[in-house]
Amino acid sequence: MSKLSQMMRYMIYESNHERVQLNKEIEYMQNYISLEKLRLNNEVPINFTIEGQTENVWIAPLIFITFLENAFKHGVTNKQSGAWVNLAIKMNGKQCTYTVENSKLPASTDSKEGKSGIGLRNVQRRLELSYPDQYRLKTEDKPDRYSVQLDITLS
Repeated sequence: MSKLSQMMRYMIYESNHERVQLNKEIEYMQNYISLEKLRLNNEVPINFTIEGQTENVWIAPLIFITFLENAFKHGVTNKQSGAWVNLAIKMNGKQCTYTVENSKLPASTDSKEGKSGIGLRNVQRRLELSYPDQYRLKTEDKPDRYSVQLDITLS
């Protein structure tokens, strides 16, 4: 319950700022992952690694979460064995590489119906506005997995 309330406070108070500390964004994502683990009865391996210095680094709020939400929405269910999610944040100075990779649901349970892609389009638009010429977004859709890599220069 406290993780949910932390997430709500972050969304209400922090996300209105132009930039937030990367550590706050990471904490928000860790809380989200904790709730997903609870929902999935801790049956799905979820790995989150952080490398490099994340203190005193600022980022536009809620940029990373859409990719994480999509990983759970389209790649994980507790009804599917072998599901997994891996995500990583690697800092090299102000250069950040954020990757999210997830297993994919079988086509019969993850049909095209309900996939609008609006979340990804919104993130791309926000990236264009907040980080013009300072990011590179790469997605890869394979039969058994989906991955996103965002390289971004933070301040």
